Amino acid sequence: MMDASKYHVGYFPVEKKYNKWVEKDHIEQPPVWCSVDMRDGNQSLVIPMSLEEKLEYYKVLLEVGFKEIEVGFPAASETEYEFLRTLIDNNMIPEDVTVQVLTQCREHIIRKTFDACKGAPSAIIHFYNSVSVAQREQVFKKDKEAIKKIAVDGAKLVKRLASEYEGNFRFEYSPESFTGTEPEYALEVCNAVLDVLEPSADNNVIINLPVTVEMSLPHVYASQVEYMSENLKYREFVTLSLHPHNDRGTGVADTELALLAGADRVEGTLFGNGERTGNVDIITLAMNMYSHGVDPKLDLSNMNYLVEKYEKCTRMHVYERAPYAGALVFAAFSGSHQDAIAKGMKYRTKNKLHEWSVPYIPIDPKDIGRTYDADVIRVNSQSGKGGIGYLLEQTFGYNLPPKMREHFSYLCKDISDHEHKELKPDEVLDIFVSHYLNLNGDIAVTDFDFMRENDAVKINITFMRNGEETELEAEGNGTLSAINNALTAYTEEQYTLQVFTQHSMQGQGSQSVAASYIGLERTDGKMFWGAGTDTDVITASTNALLSAFYNMTKGDVK
Repeated sequence: MMDASKYHVGYFPVEKKYNKWVEKDHIEQPPVWCSVDMRDGNQSLVIPMSLEEKLEYYKVLLEVGFKEIEVGFPAASETEYEFLRTLIDNNMIPEDVTVQVLTQCREHIIRKTFDACKGAPSAIIHFYNSVSVAQREQVFKKDKEAIKKIAVDGAKLVKRLASEYEGNFRFEYSPESFTGTEPEYALEVCNAVLDVLEPSADNNVIINLPVTVEMSLPHVYASQVEYMSENLKYREFVTLSLHPHNDRGTGVADTELALLAGADRVEGTLFGNGERTGNVDIITLAMNMYSHGVDPKLDLSNMNYLVEKYEKCTRMHVYERAPYAGALVFAAFSGSHQDAIAKGMKYRTKNKLHEWSVPYIPIDPKDIGRTYDADVIRVNSQSGKGGIGYLLEQTFGYNLPPKMREHFSYLCKDISDHEHKELKPDEVLDIFVSHYLNLNGDIAVTDFDFMRENDAVKINITFMRNGEETELEAEGNGTLSAINNALTAYTEEQYTLQVFTQHSMQGQGSQSVAASYIGLERTDGKMFWGAGTDTDVITASTNALLSAFYNMTKGDVK
């Protein structure tokens, strides 16, 4: 049996008055984004990225549009040091981009960090020390004053070294394990650091509040952030930053509520890669904003490319159901879902809507480089006529009449069910072609000639069966009616032509292709379907009629 009694609330709620964030309905503007893929994300990998992989991934982050990128912990390993020096020495840091480096509040580590940053056009020195109750008592065995002194001494050193080294430096301080720290003590330490760094209009300082380990419900963290935002010294010259992890699976919620509570900046990773359950997923955060009409100022328009680069460089995998980025997140297998999506798409087209409101699909997949055919409507044994018909129409141009769609959908579902697999779009097309389109039975029309008399159409038509041609005459109230009456007379089969539809598929003028669909009802009430295509509309209709006739009589044709 599991024993919950060993666990207790290890976080520190603030006064209830710090809950003004609940009055806000949505995030109105994007935060300053800082990618920590190269540091937090990299250190969580089983096999950390090589220098070449880091350079490749760094270029991806630039393409996405990050203006602040934490490139590593240069004092921790030679690869991290070499990576930073490669960026600086090869002028690979754009003018509008700032690299960020992490260092503990220890003198020799801080000095090596400045050595690595020498000559950087713009760099953030991110220093930290752990201030939580558990860390103070169990790891450092120091009281509050001693822990605060570590932070203050670190601030004094980075400030002094910044004036001694070549480069353009900003400062960031993190009270690590903020979520396990008494808020008033975290505030005391941060304000002491700020007194040393002296923020001003020309010296913006970042105070970062890390959810080093998630310990509370998201609303508790939001109130803690609001408390800090309202009580920090020099607030107008301080950028309040977030660094959430995802231990409770609510990293995105923590971040969104904390942004409502006054935070200005977010540190996270693409796809949420990070220690334990990961850092906060910047793609989910940015796309959530986008879905509310807020431009996140990140270019996520080619999601498949980002997934490919991420998986290549990190050897990690983007889960198929990961929000926005997963391979299946827009996929609808359910028949009712497919039908609603197909109708929503047609409604949007018919009414020329700009605003997106399609059922079951929160954003337009095309906005992130996905396609409707391969990503939205997916065919398996659970699919329905609306979705399968929509896929066939949107991808290949065949707009089947409703009853034929139903017949075709059952055919596809049966094949998927028996073969225990999803049907790809090309396989759906193959099923349509092999079962309905321009079928080659043993009856062919080799020639025909029409003549209109009053309200009737007369036809001279030649059929061929088994190499033998037969010419006969017939009439009807239209060309198709005349051909059908001739076929009935030729074969002596009894049936009724119940459904006929036709549309143009592609091209212009004489090069356009007509698609025809015909449903024949046999005397026992059973329907049979056929389709035909040709640049000539009469030939297309004839092909459809012969295809439906073949389906009705195959195995029984004399």
